Amino acid sequence: MAAQDPGESSLVPVERIVGEEHADARLDGYLASQFTNYSRVKLRQAINAGGVQVDGKRTKASYRLRAGQTVSIVLPEIAAEGPEPEDIPLDVLFEDDHLIVVNKSPEMVVHPAKGHWSGTLTSALAFRFGQLSSVGGPTRPGIVHRLDRETSGVIVVAKTDQAHLGLAAQFEARTTEKEYTAIVIGTLDRDRDVIEQPIGVHPYHREKMAIRPDHETTRDAKTFYEVIERFRGFALVKVLPKTGRTHQIRVHMAHAGAPVLCDRLYGGRSQITLGEITGDEETDVLLTRHALHARRLELTHPITNECVEFVAPLRDDMETLLATLRNYRSL
Repeated sequence: MAAQDPGESSLVPVERIVGEEHADARLDGYLASQFTNYSRVKLRQAINAGGVQVDGKRTKASYRLRAGQTVSIVLPEIAAEGPEPEDIPLDVLFEDDHLIVVNKSPEMVVHPAKGHWSGTLTSALAFRFGQLSSVGGPTRPGIVHRLDRETSGVIVVAKTDQAHLGLAAQFEARTTEKEYTAIVIGTLDRDRDVIEQPIGVHPYHREKMAIRPDHETTRDAKTFYEVIERFRGFALVKVLPKTGRTHQIRVHMAHAGAPVLCDRLYGGRSQITLGEITGDEETDVLLTRHALHARRLELTHPITNECVEFVAPLRDDMETLLATLRNYRSL
């Protein structure tokens, strides 16, 4: 399900095994889900040119796949161009010769991808900073880790390749500590708990992940949460993910019966109005993205070896929502 790995060469065929979740998918649609750096038009061109085989045979873009089949593709060339620099405001929390730490705004995509070629964090960084690491490839300069588009908060960026490799090793070894602030909807029956539930790709919704034991895509996942403040029907929660699975916090909180507020995928709604909190006819929209914020990141500075901690204040939309809950939903 992952996007093209930066190490995958356009000269060597890349193989994927079709999972159950993609059974009966069209070949071109399946490839678009696997290689998100490419448009469906480019992938169809590769199919028509004979660059794609299913179980060793050429086929059409409309071919319906079966679970267990092997899809092989010689990927088209992507121009090795970096992001277009754009003068986009950044909330910089820290900067030295090796690192930049940003409080990412909601709705900002971290790096260019299909459907999001401009307005990205990498474009803003390219405009403001003269030097960024090259380890992540030309489309992801400086990017060591990422946050979902709607998630705001702390993200660390590497200026040099040495810093990038040192940071990446820490994220891989899980020696960093990440703390998130979430506003959830529903009632948590415990003040604190550890959720240990394996996460894999959703069986039929390609944008989602799911609690899914014993599947080839499943990985162990562990999340600690603590309720900081309770309201009628809502709660403010501190969350510390102990693993780094895709959508982990969102999947685990939904599993606990209190999905992140305004989480379209896992909570069934994408916004909340003032009237829904106050109980009157007010139609002002308070929040239009999931209420999740990367509050704190603690790690070892990759050059000085000092323990450093970066804290990002809540963005205005979540602050306003929290103030409204305190005014109208306090227990």
